[in-house]
Amino acid sequence: MSGPLQGLRVVELGGIGPGPFAAMVLADMGAEVIRIERPSGQNFVNQNLAMNRSRPGVVVDLRHPDGVDAVLRLVARADALIDPYRPGVTERLGVGPQTCLVRNPRLIYCRITGFGQEGPLATCAGHDINYLSMSGLLHAVGRSDSPPVPPLNLVADFAGGGLLLAFAVVAGVLEARSSGKGQTVDVSMLDAAALSGTFIYGLLAAGMWSDARANNLLDGANPVYDTYETADGQYLAVGALEPEFQSQLFERLGYDGEPWFGLDHHDDWPARKAALTAIFRQRTRAEWLELLEGCDACVTPVLSLHEAPMHEHNRVRGTFADLGGVIQPAPAPRFSRTPGRISSLPAERAALEEVLAPWGFDGDEVAALRAAGILG
Repeated sequence: MSGPLQGLRVVELGGIGPGPFAAMVLADMGAEVIRIERPSGQNFVNQNLAMNRSRPGVVVDLRHPDGVDAVLRLVARADALIDPYRPGVTERLGVGPQTCLVRNPRLIYCRITGFGQEGPLATCAGHDINYLSMSGLLHAVGRSDSPPVPPLNLVADFAGGGLLLAFAVVAGVLEARSSGKGQTVDVSMLDAAALSGTFIYGLLAAGMWSDARANNLLDGANPVYDTYETADGQYLAVGALEPEFQSQLFERLGYDGEPWFGLDHHDDWPARKAALTAIFRQRTRAEWLELLEGCDACVTPVLSLHEAPMHEHNRVRGTFADLGGVIQPAPAPRFSRTPGRISSLPAERAALEEVLAPWGFDGDEVAALRAAGILG
């Protein structure tokens, strides 16, 4: 193992979305994570080669008392547990927070749900689009003449809930190592989505943001913060917000317009966007990138999922990794002395004895549990 989280032990109850994503992030950074799958828990998300990397998985039948006891034995040696189920599920399974904290009073029991542990919607099903819609932010994404656009399932699920969950594990364990006391942590994807919009809500409160879609500085209304189609049907992303960047952009484009800052010239935005749209359609994406090379015009290509790993900057930096023939994002962030790494792929299955030995199970116990159909 390598990475800054060496010595951190986490039990991950297998789920989908932010739970396994957070566990992957922790494991990439050196945490020792063991994923507990239920016998009926197999689906296409569980087979995701990238997100289930860097940690082993064990199937445990929690309908059997010995299966529950096995998980509680893991909990006794863990710093944290990730619970991805709806409120009340782990209690019914026998591995709820009260039971686990009795077994390990220093445990950080992290619960990740869509709507949180309490409130009228706490037990309701949902997905990223639902949590994002409830945060107010989905309303702000898209064009003025079209419905709100789902930004994949990135904001509430992964960038919001998953990363906030990983942060909760580390913050909780850090506090527990000082106080000697564990606790439960309630991570809601709705809360996480709302938190990610702190900047936008601040602008709204300051009178610098309109609650109308595509009417603001950063939502595609601003001509110098949008995407433009090129002559070959490709796209460029333009983010020249500051006047000094606009000056360089306009000079290279041959656009005779005065740079502006913020919401200046708001009434002129449609006409200016129409002019820039016509200009960008005069050349191919590659021609524009060559013309704009070496200046701070804040213009980048809109790369496809296949193109992004092949871009020179991403290749030099190692932003993506090719492991087992699967192109996937590399661990981040980068630590100079204790770098994280992908320690294993999901296809690399270790023997149960090897997986469970560091957690206090000897070979005979593993064999007996496997023979009884409790471990798999």
